[in-house]
Amino acid sequence: MRFPKRRRHAGVEEEDAAEMSAQFRNPFVHELHFTFPQKIKIALMTVTLLPFRLFLAAFWMLVAWPFAFVATVGRADNTVLPPTWWRWVVDKALKLCMRAMWFSGGFHWVRVKGRPALPSEAPILTLAPHSSYFDAIPVTMTMASIVMKAESKDVPIWGTLIKFIRPVFVSRFDPDSRRKTVEEIKRRACSGGEWPQIMIFPEGTCTNRSCLITYKPGAFIPGVPVQPVVLRYLNAMDTITWTWQGPGAFKILWLTLCQLHNPLEIEYLPTYTPSEEEKSDPALFASNVRRLMAKALNTPVTDYSFEDCQLSMVQGPLRLPGNTCLLEFSRLARHLGLKAGLSDKVLQEHGSRARKLWGDKLGLADFAQYVNLPITDKLQDLFDMLDEGTGQMDLRQYVIALSMVTKPFKGLETIQLGFQIFDAEDGGGVGEEDLSIILRTTFGVEEVHTSHLFSVLDTSHTGRLTFEEFRQFVERCPDFVERHLLCSGSSQPSSPSIQQPPPLASKSNSNGFCTDFTPHDQQSHTHNNHVSADDKKVN
Repeated sequence: MRFPKRRRHAGVEEEDAAEMSAQFRNPFVHELHFTFPQKIKIALMTVTLLPFRLFLAAFWMLVAWPFAFVATVGRADNTVLPPTWWRWVVDKALKLCMRAMWFSGGFHWVRVKGRPALPSEAPILTLAPHSSYFDAIPVTMTMASIVMKAESKDVPIWGTLIKFIRPVFVSRFDPDSRRKTVEEIKRRACSGGEWPQIMIFPEGTCTNRSCLITYKPGAFIPGVPVQPVVLRYLNAMDTITWTWQGPGAFKILWLTLCQLHNPLEIEYLPTYTPSEEEKSDPALFASNVRRLMAKALNTPVTDYSFEDCQLSMVQGPLRLPGNTCLLEFSRLARHLGLKAGLSDKVLQEHGSRARKLWGDKLGLADFAQYVNLPITDKLQDLFDMLDEGTGQMDLRQYVIALSMVTKPFKGLETIQLGFQIFDAEDGGGVGEEDLSIILRTTFGVEEVHTSHLFSVLDTSHTGRLTFEEFRQFVERCPDFVERHLLCSGSSQPSSPSIQQPPPLASKSNSNGFCTDFTPHDQQSHTHNNHVSADDKKVN
């Protein structure tokens, strides 16, 4: 699998596959590499500056708590109390305490550009890019409301501070919660400035700031003016970014507090008033605001979404490499409607049809007929990803890729499906070349090194490998992809000893200001990707 020959935006053809592959940066992956002097500096700061900063940050949070507690006692959640002098004092005191807390953490000077709009001018503030829990800084500076998980209000101390800013709570236990959230946002946004402004991160998840991903429509459904706000972290060493694949929450906190200074710039762009067309089309409204913010940031936009982000959240032995093409495949499949209503049963049916073709290749016209879609630029791009340079594609690869982007946390099931549709003898296994195709497509890369891997696993020297043999090997190798597929062909794998999988980075609040993905969801998904008893069942 490879990137398409060209990427098209709004009918404009840009960059060939080689150029795109070289320039591609997965927005949901962040890697940190330190030089030896930087490591020495971090070690020194860990034993000197870090404890002092942690103490001061905790101190200022404790100082802020009584003010928030007094202000929230007896206050109803669905009404706004008239302003009084003492509430004004509490608001100022809390802002001062929160600013002191961030100052203690190294955010000494936060530069603010532009004029913040009044609630009556722009009831909603849209912030981007969303890349870290440090994005809470503008929230505490303005005391604007945010959208948060309902469970957050029960956290000691922090929950009281959260309740002060009157957030819109989303409950993961209420199936109707999303509709209620949208209605509450609309109610507050249309109150004529009576309610505090609502601050929303429309990307819906954290990225590495390399681009702006697709905005969710929630902030734009009310059809009211919004004020775009862009964030710029100017650290020479980026310890701020917290993505689904990369350093965990505590590591990011530790490294950031070990920096002498963490510069941040917040720019308030002019208020954006939607047209009548945009009011009736939230997706268009969101797209136009995103384009405006991307221009201010000098950052490209991409159609990747939170749904695509889940590919980067996979942990364990089948963790996808950072340069995987599956993000692009998922984006194209989603736009073409190929993922809609795709169940395990439908995937098995696709697999059976592909197996009957037994390697017969399809041209673009035949593939369009198979998926019952007209030939468009997006379909051409998806076809190009599976075309090995002959102008034809193997339908079996399409089924494997579609399975992987549909069930990213169940990679073994996808590989098992690949074994089934490439196995000519119903249980006899697959050859080395077929194994290479299955793994290249599953992980979305152009090349994998399978020759030594196959020779180690083919202990009976039959030239065939069964899924059960493959599964048992992966079960004993937590770093299977990095160690045996993407390594140099000269490095021969040996039968690995049983190891414990590396600890998962804690990212339970990565989407702290948008609750599309909850800690419970992530734990269950990441658990499913580790080889378990369920993975051993033949579906």
